Amino acid sequence: MKVLFDDLSVQVSKMTTRKYSTSFSLGIYFLNNRLRNAIYCIYGFVRVADEIVDSFEGYNKKRLLEKFKEETYDAIENRISVNPILNSFQHAVHEHKINHDLIETFLLSMQMDLGKINYTEDTYQQYIFGSAEVVGLMCLHVFTEGDLKMFTALKPYAMKLGAAFQKVNFLRDLKDDYHILGRTYFPHIDMTEFNTDAKRQIEIEIENDFKIALAGIKQLPPSSKGGVYLAYVYYQSLFKKIKKLPAQKILTERVRINNGKKIGLMLNSLVQNKLNWV
Repeated sequence: MKVLFDDLSVQVSKMTTRKYSTSFSLGIYFLNNRLRNAIYCIYGFVRVADEIVDSFEGYNKKRLLEKFKEETYDAIENRISVNPILNSFQHAVHEHKINHDLIETFLLSMQMDLGKINYTEDTYQQYIFGSAEVVGLMCLHVFTEGDLKMFTALKPYAMKLGAAFQKVNFLRDLKDDYHILGRTYFPHIDMTEFNTDAKRQIEIEIENDFKIALAGIKQLPPSSKGGVYLAYVYYQSLFKKIKKLPAQKILTERVRINNGKKIGLMLNSLVQNKLNWV
């Protein structure tokens, strides 16, 4: 029976999420049970696409991404795929009526990562939109459970949250992106002269995104607010740690939050949510 393979497909997406991100895994755990699987399926899809362009050195990344894209649309059209990640993703797309334009935009941003681009302000915003903001919108489809009025109202906040997460990732991964992958996402910043002023300029942008995003999190339904707020708290903590470091330090090491700290943040955010302080 296909239901057995569908269940396996979701479990593969769940395992993928847990393998790559303890932060998101814990955030998803504190969503209402009926929402969790769809978010695992979205994360699994996004993660695999990102791995193709980031990690598969020595292979034909362009062809692999093209094949992944073809199989994605085939899975959505036919409501099945022998690839468990894509099989679970297509189910989430249909169940939550995820706009296909969001998927196309995301995959286009992955194509941008195949080459070395000197980002302008326009291409930077295009990449942020495709790689992060549309992922926030995919998740918002799940969180609002078909309520189009709520989706429309919360759309700008979800985009800001996705943007904030992505920009924090950029700062966290600056060492690998610049030295290994040869990428520089931030426009008008010379990485050979990356200094306190340049770092602060980026931080102000992220602070503004977080501020706007929090206003939207407060408007989410109870079924999703706690889990999303926990992810927000984790990224805020990571961002605060990055802010304390000198500019040259983040060019030489990847900043992390240890698991003990994550548990403390989790407990604190859950208390705040329970007391309706969010």
